Amino acid sequence: MSDNLEDFEDFELPEPPASGFGHFDKFDQAGIDALFGGTGPLHTNRSGLRAVIESEVISHERLPMLEVVCERMVRAFSTSMRNLTSDSIEVSLEDVTTTRFGDFMDRVTLPAMISVIRIEEWENYGIVTIESSLIYAVVDALLGGRRSEDVMIDGREFTTIETALVGRMIKLAITEFSIALAPIQDVRMILERIETNPRFAAIARPSNIAAVCSFRVDIDGRGGRFSLLLPFATLEPIRDKLIQRFMGEKVGRENIWQNHMRDQMLQTEVEIEVELGGIELSLAEVKALEVGQTLPFFVQPDQPMLVQCGGIPITMAHAGQRRRNVAISLAAEVGKVGRA
Repeated sequence: MSDNLEDFEDFELPEPPASGFGHFDKFDQAGIDALFGGTGPLHTNRSGLRAVIESEVISHERLPMLEVVCERMVRAFSTSMRNLTSDSIEVSLEDVTTTRFGDFMDRVTLPAMISVIRIEEWENYGIVTIESSLIYAVVDALLGGRRSEDVMIDGREFTTIETALVGRMIKLAITEFSIALAPIQDVRMILERIETNPRFAAIARPSNIAAVCSFRVDIDGRGGRFSLLLPFATLEPIRDKLIQRFMGEKVGRENIWQNHMRDQMLQTEVEIEVELGGIELSLAEVKALEVGQTLPFFVQPDQPMLVQCGGIPITMAHAGQRRRNVAISLAAEVGKVGRA
């Protein structure tokens, strides 16, 4: 009997079968954390549903034509800035990216100027942000100040003079951008106000997607960056044109071909017909017609006649004579057909 008890003590029970959760035999807090990507400050690498919900990757269509507009704007803006400051200025396009509005505003390094611009035709807004280093460089260039590369940024509020001087550069930038955008659509951008606190420049929800065009301005070895942010809601009226790879791919306007087709169409010769009158005859009466017989149309001399082109009525006219030729005088505008 004792031998049998010793056998039972050495006996090990088999592992329980797997549950309905696959290879998990229990669903504890660790399993929940693994599913949702973990919690707490130690979980820097998110996974699971948390990675999907809090993903910073923005999947959105590119806007190739917007990059073309920015390149055109850079060339014109460089010339305009040289004329404004009479200094050696280089303007370059750094990148055109897509980001969320809240993430962009969180990355703005203060102190900075945040300009709210209004696009009247689209009834929407955009933002231009300027770094403090570029602000001081522009002010020094316009006032003829020092050219030292080391500038101490003390975090003070910008004065009225500095705001007015930088406002001139902002107006110049948005004007050149509007001109560069003209082949796609004519718009007018207006500088509405300049803020220094990002909370007062909220033009969209933090989660809204926006296109950001970043530019670099160098003034005699000094300078900085300024960015133009346009929410996708603002660009919606011309979205179909901005996703094109080249001008005129789908609905973009190509002035050369447009003018050429217009000129060729205006030179096309067309044949028009004037209905002097008409009567209805039976087949027997038509067969009985003889040479020299007169057919009365019962049309008065001042009665308007129908002018047609390819069987399509286009206008009305009066019959007459000019230089021994039968002529007509238009009695209505082309396209407005109506009998008197």
